[in-house]
Amino acid sequence: MANDIVTVTDKNEESLRTIGWVSYLLHLAVAIGAVVPGAQVSVLILLAALLIDFVKRDDAQGTWQASHFSWRIRSVLWAGLLYLLTSWLWLLLLVPGWIAWTLISLWFLYRIVKGMVRLHAGRPMDA
Repeated sequence: MANDIVTVTDKNEESLRTIGWVSYLLHLAVAIGAVVPGAQVSVLILLAALLIDFVKRDDAQGTWQASHFSWRIRSVLWAGLLYLLTSWLWLLLLVPGWIAWTLISLWFLYRIVKGMVRLHAGRPMDA
């Protein structure tokens, strides 16, 4: 009994980690739906994840998890901007629009998976 290792975790940290996983999984569902043909997921799921991140971001201030909230928010905002900026390619021809949106979707999927790996390891995102 004297050699047992007891890990004491901050309740707030566990709560933030759980919220982070929920948000990452919602983002992942959208990212996979954007890459896999016919697996489209509602944009409402992405908006729900983004709302979670904006609402809970202040709770994470001063912790290593704050970088994950910023990472997810920036990922969504950049992907949305890139989709918007490349939407005119769909008018030009189907192929350029498809290529651009596929690349953006793969980039978004990469960012979500990278964030999930670092959250699992208990590491903040790089600046």
